Amino acid sequence: MKRMNMIIIKTPQELQLMRESNRLVAEALQALKKLVAADITTEELDRFAEDFIRRRGGKPAFKGYRGYPASLCVSVNEEIVHGIPGRKKLCAGDIVSLDLGVLMNGFYGDAAITVPVGSIGPQVRELLQVTEESLYRGIEQARVGNRLLDISRAIQATVEARGFSVVRDFVGHGIGRNLHEEPQIPNFYSTTAHNPRLQEGMVFALEPMVNEGTYKMKILSDDWTAVTADRKLSAHFEHTIAITDSDPWILSSPDHEKTSLPLAG
Repeated sequence: MKRMNMIIIKTPQELQLMRESNRLVAEALQALKKLVAADITTEELDRFAEDFIRRRGGKPAFKGYRGYPASLCVSVNEEIVHGIPGRKKLCAGDIVSLDLGVLMNGFYGDAAITVPVGSIGPQVRELLQVTEESLYRGIEQARVGNRLLDISRAIQATVEARGFSVVRDFVGHGIGRNLHEEPQIPNFYSTTAHNPRLQEGMVFALEPMVNEGTYKMKILSDDWTAVTADRKLSAHFEHTIAITDSDPWILSSPDHEKTSLPLAG
């Protein structure tokens, strides 16, 4: 690996190792998605995730990270991110964001999905669809020669065109041998943000968090869980991607999906 303005460029061999850690994240999220149902507790989802990761030779990346007490972030309804698993039971009509990280072979993987619990209304369904679409619109811009904020601009434009808002307080990030590396990647365009030219071998965790109402948020008394200021719903999707000499490589895609750029929307 080498550093370019503090952004660590990964070698092809390192990217293969990152594919393995991210594949495990993808497999765990797909298994968790099948478990999501009314009456399951968020604690049960967390236990399943940790066991799934450890049985396959990985280590939960979040557990103990800066004091976080669990392996999985489980954020329900108005919770944006960093929801701590516990005795809360999911209910029909909820939406639940599952954010998971893995350390394996010295490299981190990181991804997130938002899943409905049973049937949801059209407005809620649109929130999930727009959030996921904005992620892929951002990924489309992750190409050699573009700039970092091309990603940010694409995410923001997709979200705001549909009447939703992008969270400002949390951003995407570089990832590799560390869970969080340079650069920070806002999900909105900012004239003050670092805006380097994108190069082959850069690896980013892109993660738009999209709110039904205001983009403003607050942190609960557990010092972790972020919720929308107006208590309207929030959704979160994330992929770890690598910039290549052609299409972006979606490292955290499951094997049954394309790891190059899929269709968005």
